[in-house]
Amino acid sequence: MLISTTPFIEGRPVQEYKGAVYSQAILGANVVLDLLASIRDFIGGRSSSYERVLERAREDALKGLMKEAQKVGANAILAVDLDYNTVGPNGQMMMVSVSGTAVVL
Repeated sequence: MLISTTPFIEGRPVQEYKGAVYSQAILGANVVLDLLASIRDFIGGRSSSYERVLERAREDALKGLMKEAQKVGANAILAVDLDYNTVGPNGQMMMVSVSGTAVVL
């Protein structure tokens, strides 16, 4: 499955538009990650623990997007947009939502 953030692929015209597809992944961070992130905030530096959680959420959301596109018979997804948010009480959960246009190239 070809996935692109651009609205077209040069040299590969869209044969059929299948419609918009969407997927989300919500992952909770745990107390240990929160504690480590607090220490990182205090002393500075990147929080590799949270980066791994976000990476996993992004991968899960993209896998879900591909499944949705396959359901409608698409072989590519164009104009893909990723959004990152926190949800839940006190924003302790991380959400990645992704959308795009399912097409046949």
